[in-house]
Amino acid sequence: MAGRREKVQSIRGSRIAIAIVIGVLVGCVFAFAFPHGFFGSNLPIQDRQLVKKNSQAGSSCESPERVNMLKSDIASLTEKNAELQKQVRQLTAKLRLAEQGKDQAQKQVMVLGEQHKVGPFGTVKALRTNPTVVPDESVNPRLAKILEEVAVGKELIVALANSNVKSMLEVWSTNIKRVGITNYLVVALDDQTAEYCKTNDIPVYQRDPDEGIDSIARKGGNHAVSGLKFRVLREFLQLGYSVLLSDIDIVFLQNPFEYLYRDSDVESMTDGHNNMTAYGYNDVFDEPAMGWARYAHTMRIWVFNSGFFYIRPTIPSIELLDRVADRLAKEKAWDQAVFNEELFFPSHPGYYGLHASKRVMDFYLFMNSKVLFKTVRKDANLKKLKPVVVHVNYHPDKFPRMLAIVEFYVNGKQDALDGFPVGSDW
Repeated sequence: MAGRREKVQSIRGSRIAIAIVIGVLVGCVFAFAFPHGFFGSNLPIQDRQLVKKNSQAGSSCESPERVNMLKSDIASLTEKNAELQKQVRQLTAKLRLAEQGKDQAQKQVMVLGEQHKVGPFGTVKALRTNPTVVPDESVNPRLAKILEEVAVGKELIVALANSNVKSMLEVWSTNIKRVGITNYLVVALDDQTAEYCKTNDIPVYQRDPDEGIDSIARKGGNHAVSGLKFRVLREFLQLGYSVLLSDIDIVFLQNPFEYLYRDSDVESMTDGHNNMTAYGYNDVFDEPAMGWARYAHTMRIWVFNSGFFYIRPTIPSIELLDRVADRLAKEKAWDQAVFNEELFFPSHPGYYGLHASKRVMDFYLFMNSKVLFKTVRKDANLKKLKPVVVHVNYHPDKFPRMLAIVEFYVNGKQDALDGFPVGSDW
């Protein structure tokens, strides 16, 4: 055992000695190959001394002209650098705008709230409406004070009227009061209407003078006055109020606020007269010359009625009002046609569609006069139904039909509607 231990120690000692010898040899080789150190300058000592002397000599002999030239070059390079930085900023801004346009939908989702994972099949439901705007009372402090007193739950009925529709205004306001509605307001477009409302205890608001509006307001007929509402309503929405816009040729039979869904930016009465026309249908267009492809499927829906709709204070709602008002100021067009075009036309080359959610009201509850005089009055079962409102929009003899509607639904006179034709005499 002792002999084996001495042998192991002898071998270990010889290995250490060999390692020391190898280390010394490697050190000598590196000392010869890199005399100035492993990380030192690549220039030999003499070369570095020569460069140092030359630089000292050059600096001592540098002329003022040379110095000025160098300063001028530095200034020129500084200007070019600033210009390049400006161009970089401009390109970065353009790139940012391009990315925003490219990914607008994603950014809108991020604004509305945090992103969510998709749930199981059949459980996914998209937003039906947009967030309301932040109220801005500085837009119209006087109107803000009136709305604070009149509105209930930040919503109210609004109607525009001038002295040309005084008789219909009387029927309109009388039935609103009879139903028990308190949150309503008449926007008087002339002094006579304002005075009439004050005398008859009707909440009224008269705008500040505006020649662009006042010239139409004083002399305009039903359609002309109807087009003004898109400009007037904007301030109501900016102040944070939801508005149930009502034309004057409407008879209120129940409180409409009890029948609204409030799940869309715009909730409107329809000009449709049955399920298909009111809520939409697949209309097949037949073109025999196309042979096998002769049948083309199209989607159709009858227009929303711009004389009775509920609009919430959202950005798409205000954009809708702006678009319609702008077009009506530039074009000779019917406000209802423009209203529907802006609501329904999709985005396409050269045009960005409006991203407003919409709902059609029940056409038996929010009834137009075509439904009443063509269908309901001739059906024993439908005659038992009591609508929320009836809009005499399909007939020019508005006032006598409004009185007949009151006689039929309020006073119970069963033959009150019988004397009128289905349509008009012209």
